[in-house]
Amino acid sequence: MNLTLKIWRQKDSNAKGQMVDYKVADISEHMSFLEMMDVLNEQLVNSGEEPIAFDHDCREGICGTCSMFINGEPHGPDRGITTCQLHMRSFKDGDTITIEPFRAAAFPVIKDLVVDRTSFERIQQAGGYISVNTSGNTQDANAIPISKHDADEAMDAAACIGCGACVATCKNSSAMLFVGAKVSQYALLPQGQVEAADRVRNMVDQMDLEGFGNCTNTGACEIECPKGISLENIARMNRELMKANI
Repeated sequence: MNLTLKIWRQKDSNAKGQMVDYKVADISEHMSFLEMMDVLNEQLVNSGEEPIAFDHDCREGICGTCSMFINGEPHGPDRGITTCQLHMRSFKDGDTITIEPFRAAAFPVIKDLVVDRTSFERIQQAGGYISVNTSGNTQDANAIPISKHDADEAMDAAACIGCGACVATCKNSSAMLFVGAKVSQYALLPQGQVEAADRVRNMVDQMDLEGFGNCTNTGACEIECPKGISLENIARMNRELMKANI
């Protein structure tokens, strides 16, 4: 395939960015999207130009770092996948592909397609943990009875990889799906009850402090989430917050 790529280039967070056009040729439909980006970067390096900065790590859909806004959708046109799992067979020969960073005030651009998502880490640090007595006769977690329904829902919430697609696709740049998932994975389990009230208050307060917007229930976050995190987690977070405040 021969493609035209319109890619956001920005030297740093203080610089003014712009879209730049690039041509790539002989791209195999079996390549992943990131492999195609590797081909482009090799082409740029060989011609003495600066390669395009983009995040990637595991390239197996696990870490969530490969966040790109592709043709107006986080992680591209496919569903239930991250950018590294997107393959070039999703595009056609001669296509023009627009590639941008995730855009949100709480995700400032570091360079090109790389954004700073440490706001998510600060939210997690505000309450994403449990207290466990490690001295004396510590109870084995597997010995605590938990209904299969609750365990399954907790695992579904814990599947969130914190990629930020929910924020990128939300018209308000809301992080409530992410925070809802992180609150839910503990709220559903007995081990998470010790800090339950403080957890939800602290995480929601930190979310607001980071500058994320509010949820208006459009559902775009659930559709674009590569792990299919449900909107039910936002409702659970709101119930937990209301209960904590009461």
